[in-house]
Amino acid sequence: MLIRPLVPTHRFFMFIVLLCLKITAGAMPAGKRDSVITMPFGENNMIVYSLTTGTYDVVFSGKKTIAGAFAVCSGKTEMTSAGAALRTHSFSTRTIHDRVSRYIIETVRNGLRMQQVFDVYGSRNYFLTTMRVIGRGAAASYMSPLTTDSVVVDEKGDNRALSVPFDNDMWARFNAQPIQHANFTSSEVTAIYNNDTYKGLIIGSVDQQVWKSGITVKANGVNSFSISAFGGFADSTITHDKIRHGLVTTTDTSCVSPMMMVGMFTDWRKGMEQYARDNHSRAQGIFNWKKATPVGWNSWGAIQNKITLDKAKRVIDFFADSCKGYRSANGQLYIDLDSFWDNMVKGGLDGDVSELKQFVAYCKSKGFKPGIYWAPFTDWGKHDRKMEGSAYTYAQAWLKQNGKPVEVDGALALDATHPGTKARINYYLTHLKNLGFEMIKIDFLGHGALECDRFYDPAITTGMQAYKVGMQCVTKALDNKMLVYAAISPTMATAPYVHMRRIACDAFSAIDNTEYTLNSTGYGWWQSLLYNFVDADHVVFNHESEGANRARLASALVTGTLIAGDDFSSYGPWSNAAKHLLQNKELLKVIKDGRSFRPIEANTGNKGVELFIKADYDKVYLAAFNYSNTPRTYTLSPARLGVLSRAQVTAAELLSGTVENWQQDSIHINVPPSDAKIYLIRPARTK
Repeated sequence: MLIRPLVPTHRFFMFIVLLCLKITAGAMPAGKRDSVITMPFGENNMIVYSLTTGTYDVVFSGKKTIAGAFAVCSGKTEMTSAGAALRTHSFSTRTIHDRVSRYIIETVRNGLRMQQVFDVYGSRNYFLTTMRVIGRGAAASYMSPLTTDSVVVDEKGDNRALSVPFDNDMWARFNAQPIQHANFTSSEVTAIYNNDTYKGLIIGSVDQQVWKSGITVKANGVNSFSISAFGGFADSTITHDKIRHGLVTTTDTSCVSPMMMVGMFTDWRKGMEQYARDNHSRAQGIFNWKKATPVGWNSWGAIQNKITLDKAKRVIDFFADSCKGYRSANGQLYIDLDSFWDNMVKGGLDGDVSELKQFVAYCKSKGFKPGIYWAPFTDWGKHDRKMEGSAYTYAQAWLKQNGKPVEVDGALALDATHPGTKARINYYLTHLKNLGFEMIKIDFLGHGALECDRFYDPAITTGMQAYKVGMQCVTKALDNKMLVYAAISPTMATAPYVHMRRIACDAFSAIDNTEYTLNSTGYGWWQSLLYNFVDADHVVFNHESEGANRARLASALVTGTLIAGDDFSSYGPWSNAAKHLLQNKELLKVIKDGRSFRPIEANTGNKGVELFIKADYDKVYLAAFNYSNTPRTYTLSPARLGVLSRAQVTAAELLSGTVENWQQDSIHINVPPSDAKIYLIRPARTK
């Protein structure tokens, strides 16, 4: 039975198509002209696969959005599903669990079998797709289950394409480009969306344990572009790799691509949140954090390399005596020693650690949680010497590309699979755990995800496989004894191993630091559903204006947690700012759920988002930022906020304590230069 491509206009037709396919499940005749497989999913969506050409179209809501897509791989063997010459195509389907059907299209060429796999959901407007190559010589360094020169988005208005960085190193930025200018490779996921209607196409990987994945987007018309969703992304700038992606073999005769999620959503923001949830649900690693949203202090914000036991104690005293209202919802506060805590150590962790012990004891005596810092995959010494806790030397464990040790951010990378690296991880983390630390900030994790000429473990061939080995070693050594906070780290692949991740790179007190941070939060807010929490880095007030300090604090609240960073061992204007802002109970309630705000207007390119919103049952939070040196007025409709029409809405501005009345037809928000406002809108129902 041959099923020809038709665009359904009613859900009953979709049901009949699905029923017919299940009745005829099994092998389809190979190579017959116009043989077509139709795979319905969600609300009036379907994949239409041509067994003749080896290509497929994707129809969303009755409109063809993706046309002529095909699978391709390269490595030891080059192979593609497209074209009929010397190929045979066959088809099978089965139900893998409730309401999920799996379709497998097989192409045979020169003794190799290529299988394209589509998992479709009856109730979801997206599908998952992957590909396998089976046979001798199946190893690949590039695999794409979806490559096409024809993706059409016909929404009128401001259409955008989002580029996502691989990590948060070197102040990398997200970029929401106008679609007509798009020409980039996004790491792991992209969104093609209309900022006016919010409708958007989401394409992204749902597994990062083997491949670094990329989504290449290139405009070829006003609302038309080409896309390749692939595993095998390696780039000297984005992923910091100077060699190609490693070859992947699942077994000696099998290779599997990353699985890609492809979906159209009425609100692309909900689509990105669904993408994050799907990734989170697949992650198996560290335990979920069930306690209150963490708040605390970190020494890198201001004290940095001048940290001493005396300074640390005086910081503790400040929070114990002068800032008693700055606590989490369950009354906790983390005091975290960042890099240069070894100022308190003589002779290494096997030597005199009495000052570290005093810090831990003093911290706990005040009811606080002591924190520490470490980087498991870096060598800052950059000379050969014995590795701590190991019989190996550092030079033996250096990761190499093109025969040379790899330096990123001033540190040499270590091979995460090397026994010396593993022993060093166990040595440090066991000592820190035994000293009584209850939080650890782990940094420069991307060094462990680099590609390598040849890993110590011959079974490991890619950077992401090595990263998994290294992070599992970290998790095992910590043994669920600490709150684990990742600083510089891969955006997606770190999620199974930490509770909390910094959304961007180092940020301090200036308004441009706030703008930089909110570029990452504005376009990466969905990570708060991938991790238990994401963080805006240390909030430093220093000598900045009151407005800039309000904005810096607001950037943390919008992101979802709060870590202070000033030098509270000494008194200055930052002390009064902290007393005033950090103890505001209404502001601390904003982060009670630990979730980031969504962007309202996601059309700022590679700059910070200015307007954010978070709806929580019976209330709505709205945040507005002005990064410029002139006043700004933002005009919004209640509908844009998702607030149902009413004669008047009352909004409390939490940073100033003032109350404003907003009319139903339009809302005008006036923000002074280098400042921010956070409103609590109540009562209000949301869509």
